[in-house]
Amino acid sequence: MDKEWNIKPSGDPEVIARLAEELNIDQVLANLLVQRHVTTFDEARIFFRPDMAHLHDPFLMKDMDKAVARIDIAFSQHEKILIYGDYDVDGTTSVALVYSFMKEHYPHLDYYIPDRYNEGYGISFKGIDYAKEHGVTLIISLDCGIKAIDKVEYATAKGIDFIICDHHTVGSKIPAAVAVLDPKRPDCGYPYKELSACGVGFKLVQAICIHRNIPDDNLVGFLDLVVVSIASDIVPITGENRILAFFGLQQLNNTPRKGLAAIVRTSGIENKDITVSDCVFKIGPRINAAGRIATGKKAVDLLISGDVEMAKQFSQGIDELNEKRKNLDRQITEEALALIELSEKQRKRKSTVLFKSDWHKGVIGIVASRLTESYYRPTVILTESNGYATGSARS
Repeated sequence: MDKEWNIKPSGDPEVIARLAEELNIDQVLANLLVQRHVTTFDEARIFFRPDMAHLHDPFLMKDMDKAVARIDIAFSQHEKILIYGDYDVDGTTSVALVYSFMKEHYPHLDYYIPDRYNEGYGISFKGIDYAKEHGVTLIISLDCGIKAIDKVEYATAKGIDFIICDHHTVGSKIPAAVAVLDPKRPDCGYPYKELSACGVGFKLVQAICIHRNIPDDNLVGFLDLVVVSIASDIVPITGENRILAFFGLQQLNNTPRKGLAAIVRTSGIENKDITVSDCVFKIGPRINAAGRIATGKKAVDLLISGDVEMAKQFSQGIDELNEKRKNLDRQITEEALALIELSEKQRKRKSTVLFKSDWHKGVIGIVASRLTESYYRPTVILTESNGYATGSARS
C-alpha cells in the first residue's frame, strides 16, 4: 500500500525568529517549539522546567466543590464509601490512587472493579447491588460513569449517591450525580481538558488536601500511578499532563510504591531509567492483563499492596496472566489472518469483519489493532459473550 507523508507546516517565521532570539537557540529548535504551541519565553520556561506549582487549582473544575462537600459529609457521618473503577490501566490506577489516599485519612472504604465478562465496561447494576449489600452510601466512580444515566438513577433509588470522575466525552445528558468531574463537560471551565481518569482522581485528592489543610507533599507519592495512566491511556503529554508525567517518572524511578516496584522487577527494567515507553510497553500491559484474562481487582490488589512479599506474589501472578494474554493474542491473530488469506473475497474487501465464537473477549481489541497494521483498513473483530456477539473496532 502506498503511504503519504504529511509534513507538519512550519510556524509563523516572525514568531520563530523572536523566540529563537529570546531563548538564544537555533531557529530549527524554535520552530519545533512553535509547532508545539510554545511561542513565548514564559511558555518555554514552563515547558522545559515543569513545576508542581504550575498545576491548576482543582476547584476550577466544575462540581469539585460539591464533590469535596459530599465527601466531608461522608467522613463526618462515618458512611461507607466505595471506590469504583474500570478494569483497564487508567481505571485500576485511578482506584488505587483514590483508595490509597483516602485510606490514610478514613477507614470505612471498599473498592470495586467490574468483571469484563459478566458486567462489561463501566458502572453496572451488579456493582450497585454489591454496594447496597455492603452498606455503601457513596460511590466514587473513576474512568467511567459519564454516560451512566440509568445506573445513577438506579443507585439513587437505593439511597446511594454518586461522585463521577471521568475524562470521556459527555453524552447528550449528564447523569444526575451529586458531582460530575469531567474536564470535557461543555460547561466546565477547567483550563486543561486532556487529563487521564487517574489525573481527574488526582485533582480530587488535591482538592481534598486543600480543603483539609493536608500538605501537598503527600501528593507526590501518588504520581507514579498517574504517569503510568497517562502513558498507557495515550493522552497528550502536554500542559498539566507534562508536569504530572515529569514528576511521576521521578517517583517511579526513585521511590515507587511496592506494587509498581514489583512490576518493574518482573518486567526486567529494574536497573535502567524508566521512561514513558517502558510504562506503555512493559508496565501497562501487565496491569491490563489482569482485567483482560482474570479480573482487574488483581491489578488494584497489587497497586495498593503495602507488603513487599505480597506485592512480589501479586506481580508474578499478573506476569503469568500477561504471558497467557500474549499467547492468546498471537493465536487469535494467526487465526484471523488465515481467515482473510484463505478467502479472496475477504482479501479484496475495503474493511475487515470477522467472527468466531470461541475467541477470547479480553484480547480481541488487540487482535483488531494487529489486523489494521497488516491490511490498513477498518477492522471489527467479534466473539460470543453471554449469548451476544460482542467485539472491538479499530481503524
